[in-house]
Amino acid sequence: MRGTDGPGHGRTGDGSNMRTDTTTNGSAPAGTTIDNQSAGGSFALSSVPAAGSGRRRFAGGAVKFFHGPMDCGKSTLALQLHYNHSRQGRVGLLLTKRDRSGPATISSRIGISSPAIETADDQDIRELVTAQWARGVNVDYLIVDEAQFFTPAQIEQLAALADDTQVDVYAFGIATDFRGRLFPGSARLFELADEVAALQVEVLCWCGRIGRFNARVAGGRVVREGATVMVADTGPAATGEHRVRYQVLCRMHHRSGALGPDPADRQQEPVSGTVRQVRSDRVQDL
Repeated sequence: MRGTDGPGHGRTGDGSNMRTDTTTNGSAPAGTTIDNQSAGGSFALSSVPAAGSGRRRFAGGAVKFFHGPMDCGKSTLALQLHYNHSRQGRVGLLLTKRDRSGPATISSRIGISSPAIETADDQDIRELVTAQWARGVNVDYLIVDEAQFFTPAQIEQLAALADDTQVDVYAFGIATDFRGRLFPGSARLFELADEVAALQVEVLCWCGRIGRFNARVAGGRVVREGATVMVADTGPAATGEHRVRYQVLCRMHHRSGALGPDPADRQQEPVSGTVRQVRSDRVQDL
């Protein structure tokens, strides 16, 4: 059997006739692909819509995971996203767990912060959202800070909320622990998120290389063993013999354990070189 060329008709690779019904008067909806070569000459509906037939796009929510080491601006971006969405009339919940500034706060090191909901390990996030709806409070999106501390089960609950209720989820966290191994919550986000993005703000190791590893430092040495979760200081003030702090290192120095010069010494180093003041018509050495 020969196929018919022309608008509304086509041919399969084996020579059988195919046509696209462009009307809505018959039993097949507009855009349905029909196979003419069937037993007894009857028509068989294809399970795959024809190209250009107006396939519906899934209208579910999205899960996005933004990750990076300390000091790369994760909490800052979380608060910026919340601000941008709320300006457009959207309503969101801010969730956190074990924030360095204390419970129930998303805080950035540049000084901005916002109240949040402290999420316990046994908290079902779906119940948290539905409780808001029961009170008449709309929830369009979730901002999840310190996402690495959330349990894998809670990450799955976030994905379920996105799929079943069209709530957008924006998660922010550290990918790996002090040993360089994935946090369980971060690992589940890598597996389930629609989008995964490393933050573009580069954090440098003391040597100048890109820092990707959050080393745990105690007694002036890099710690290799211990509890996966330990919230501690990260600044130069945490330098006492018995204090625990974290320091961002490149892979080489994370492996070797070299911490570089003392942070206080680095802060007091004078700036070397010639300082130049640019004016409208000349450059003057100072």
